[in-house]
Amino acid sequence: MGGMSTDESPSPADEMKAKFREALQAKKGRRGEDHLDAGQQPAHAHGPVETKRTFRRKTG
Repeated sequence: MGGMSTDESPSPADEMKAKFREALQAKKGRRGEDHLDAGQQPAHAHGPVETKRTFRRKTG
């Protein structure tokens, strides 16, 4: 009636759903750790540039 018996093979759509479900589980399983400091900018990127540059016009 409404359910599948043991001698019926799964339909191609059900096989595809099962395959995608397995792939999703595998993808979730190999996910790495979250970066807790994500989004924060580094304190000092490169060199010892502490002051703002001042531009002076050449005289003479």
